[in-house]
Amino acid sequence: MPVDHLVRKLDNCIDFTFIEELVKDLYSVSGRPSVPPVGLFKLIFINIVFGINSMRRTCEECKVNMAYRWFLGLSIYEDIPNYSTWSQNYFEIILN
Repeated sequence: MPVDHLVRKLDNCIDFTFIEELVKDLYSVSGRPSVPPVGLFKLIFINIVFGINSMRRTCEECKVNMAYRWFLGLSIYEDIPNYSTWSQNYFEIILN
């Protein structure tokens, strides 16, 4: 990842670890593995900072953009969360 790329600057400037603590009560300890909340939050950053204007399109862009994958902490072999996963989690947080 180039040192001057915007996602690297964001990652260096923002400590995203606080998110896990804020949402820990919303996640179950049993059942299937969940999508990491930090990754869902970073999707919002990609969406807004790069002006994509659609979470569906953001997720599609993340499939092919290595900088976005790096920012999300995903390898080229890992799946990008489906856009509907983001919206379901977003509304869950808003309602609580």
